[in-house]
Amino acid sequence: MCTSISKIMKEITNKHPCAKLSFTLSSFFFIVFLYLWFSINSVQLQALRRLGRLSTISITNPHETALNTSLINNSSVESSSDLRVLIGILTLPDQYQRRHFLRLVYGTQTFFGAQVDVKFVFCNLTKEDQTVLVALEIMQYNDIIILNCKENMNNGKTYSYFSSLPNIFINETDHGLYPPYHYVMKGDDDLYLRLDKLVESLRHLPREDLYYGYVIPCPSMDPFVHYMSGMGYLISWDIVEWIRDSEIPRNNLMGPEDKLFGEWMREGRRGKNRYNAKWSMYNYPIPPTTCTHELWPETIAVHLLKNQEKWIKTLQYFNVTKNLKPSKLYHIPYITSS
Repeated sequence: MCTSISKIMKEITNKHPCAKLSFTLSSFFFIVFLYLWFSINSVQLQALRRLGRLSTISITNPHETALNTSLINNSSVESSSDLRVLIGILTLPDQYQRRHFLRLVYGTQTFFGAQVDVKFVFCNLTKEDQTVLVALEIMQYNDIIILNCKENMNNGKTYSYFSSLPNIFINETDHGLYPPYHYVMKGDDDLYLRLDKLVESLRHLPREDLYYGYVIPCPSMDPFVHYMSGMGYLISWDIVEWIRDSEIPRNNLMGPEDKLFGEWMREGRRGKNRYNAKWSMYNYPIPPTTCTHELWPETIAVHLLKNQEKWIKTLQYFNVTKNLKPSKLYHIPYITSS
């Protein structure tokens, strides 16, 4: 068949020289078309392959997408080592509603270039219903750390938290990174953190021997005098490992834990790099005290949100629902309090 076609084309071109030129040009453009078509499809195929690899990274551990604040949503795996922060919210096993609320508060925040993992921290479970309900939370959200201790306020819970972290995370880090976190924070469950502002404040700080927070007493601005408020303070990973290994904190556990933490720092000559985040961190403005401040745009943290009204006022001020997309599925009116 090919031979017949060749003979026919030869006869045509012998009889009509112009047809020969036309045929040559047509063949040339057809070959160019085929080349471009195969090149475009090759590029598309490579893009699909890359997308497939990215999709594999994103769904490797689907539970971590819930509250490991957006390593997947806000930064690539390659850039996740730029800044890694663990926030441990110390709470109680029975505080189910508070945890679910805080998941909404932190899970909807966005920022870029950092990995911020928010975990809820409490001591051993003691009730039958906890063993079911907390286990279900872990299965769904994977954002709970259960310490091997008995629930307490001033008898070593903070020590148990910090000293347990190296053994928990050194072998659990997804990508073999060290340290698993550059900074570790201890926070209360009545504290509202603006994660983008926290990340921004940390970017140019030392990653070793750092002690960061709201200086106590409230009128003081000197971070070397006493200690950081228990509302929420942050330390670098090397201090976390020192707490695990040192006899100083291990032998000084009884008493107000945040004050004791400051004593550990002084006795161990730790925290040479200190950062006073006052007045970006402060207590809710009502009732006014020497520790309060008006809500303002440069806020990193607001403390003492003891009821829903204070939470709502705070969230409204920072316009946390601004990214809500319009939809026919819902109608949310704008209502101001009288």
